[in-house]
Amino acid sequence: MPLVIRADLEIPDGELSLSFVRGSGPGGQNVNKVATAAQLRFDLAASRVLSPEVKARLRALAGRRLTGAGEILLVARNHRTQEANRRDAEERLAELVRRALVAPKPRKATRPTRAARERRLEGKTHQQRTKRLRTRPRWDD
Repeated sequence: MPLVIRADLEIPDGELSLSFVRGSGPGGQNVNKVATAAQLRFDLAASRVLSPEVKARLRALAGRRLTGAGEILLVARNHRTQEANRRDAEERLAELVRRALVAPKPRKATRPTRAARERRLEGKTHQQRTKRLRTRPRWDD
């Protein structure tokens, strides 16, 4: 079943790889015996459904979740069942892709207003006066 990102975008199953491993941390016999932690791999480089711009943004958003092979690796181990961890990993990947789909607004360069420049210079003058008062008086004063 493909991973639905939004109404017009789905990631096919062929681009996702899901495996289950033993979880870490406390949990006693359940953690030591049952492989419930889900590892979801998404091959970003081989994906045909995402544009190059979205891939670049997704690469930046993935951070340390991006492997050397160019795959996004998500590990979900918060829940006690495989199914819940699988859903968690898939939802986290979908949210990551949704964030990458939104193009950032370009920044428009603005100049400070005249009043802002005057306030800045006033503050500098005030700071200068304060620091001058802290110095030792010279012998000729």
